[in-house]
Amino acid sequence: MMDVALGNVACVTYESGMVSIEDFPHDKGPVWIMGRKYDINRHRQEAKRDVHSRLWMTYRRGFANIGGTGPTTDQGWGCMLRCGQMMLAQALICRHLGRDWRWNPTEPEESYTRILKMFLDRKDCPYSIQQIAQMGVGEGKSVGMWFGPNTVAQVLRKLVAFDSWSNMAVHVALDNTVVQEDIRKVCCGSRETQCGHASSTQPPSNKSVHETKSDARAESAFTRAWRPVLIFIPLRLGLNEINAVYVKRLKRCFTLRQSLGVIGGKPNHAHYFIGFVGDELIYLDPHTTQPALTTDKWGFLQDEGYHCDHACRMNIHNLDPSIALGYYCHDEADFEAWCKDIQQVIKEQDLSPMFELTEERPSHWPPFDPGQSSMETSFGVLYTTAGVKARDKSVLHVSSKQWNSTSRATGTNDRGSCCTYHNARILTDVYQHRHEGSLHTVASVSLMDKSSRSRIDHENSFINLLVTCW
Repeated sequence: MMDVALGNVACVTYESGMVSIEDFPHDKGPVWIMGRKYDINRHRQEAKRDVHSRLWMTYRRGFANIGGTGPTTDQGWGCMLRCGQMMLAQALICRHLGRDWRWNPTEPEESYTRILKMFLDRKDCPYSIQQIAQMGVGEGKSVGMWFGPNTVAQVLRKLVAFDSWSNMAVHVALDNTVVQEDIRKVCCGSRETQCGHASSTQPPSNKSVHETKSDARAESAFTRAWRPVLIFIPLRLGLNEINAVYVKRLKRCFTLRQSLGVIGGKPNHAHYFIGFVGDELIYLDPHTTQPALTTDKWGFLQDEGYHCDHACRMNIHNLDPSIALGYYCHDEADFEAWCKDIQQVIKEQDLSPMFELTEERPSHWPPFDPGQSSMETSFGVLYTTAGVKARDKSVLHVSSKQWNSTSRATGTNDRGSCCTYHNARILTDVYQHRHEGSLHTVASVSLMDKSSRSRIDHENSFINLLVTCW
């Protein structure tokens, strides 16, 4: 490790969730880190090196004002943006260096250095905090506002469209449903298609983002060659806390070899989860404030601050239910293998599915638009206390008698995976029935443009709930 001047010493703002200096306990079984399994009694150092090689993005201070007059630090609001940076950085490492790449501080690879420079805190760097924050304005987030997992996924999708060197596709799943044909269209389509949509929200205006001449010549206007793809799957696995039925399945997601981990955490307190051991999630915490690294003095980067010596752990049951899964598929064969593995996970009878994988788009969805954000669709959501069967074979999900007017109301289909009512004009009649002794709620849901009213009759109790559509 290189000596660091006193002024460059990191300032820990808070360390919520740090269990101990010991990264992995001996008595809780194997450690899984993004598709890699480690017997901690025999391969502890290999597991630690795997963690240490991940790019660790944290709060930074002292960079140029965002937008010229904005903040000079992201402390207190940028943690989800940093988590998105970490997941994207891992995808780029898989893209250019491979999953088995390990950081060598004395002999950094050229591709590694190029990746890291893309995340420096300068407005001319394609994945800087400045670019993400300003692109977030197009998603309804002012600079300095906290992002949710879906928002950061949508912003990164737009920024990656301008990265001709990586030539990587990004797909953000809609309504907890992964549509295979949509991903194939994104991967086989041109990068310009995504650029065209992203440009409507002010593309990055700097040289490092625009194509170099050699990059432009290397890519044709449209090519059938399969592009590597980063898949985001935003999910909500409960109302105020994660539903216990999803715990096993969430852990299974870390065991797939295409896994990039999970971004999520606690309300307004984001983490980048890269694996698990027992019932504890292993994560990188962005809540450390370091000086902004904006230049590469003397031809090399002082990158020690981008690698974490010790991972944190937290009980999986303490996870906020709003998360986004990440997967990277390098080629078409890798994607097909991922689909097969996901289908196998979904079919496991003892686990409740978190999302649905379909070959084609649902018939009530609009045509696929690779540039459209899932946030651009109006929908309402409803939480109820019991499963409710409907004519469209969807099931409203009831969670106690709580109503959260600021949350999207989700539903579950017959297999239990969530689906959002995104069509602004739906009338769903729900009938009452008993199944294996459990009472199912009666509800009538009408979504009319920007507002709707839901009526629920539960054991002669009549409740009027106002559904807020975003």
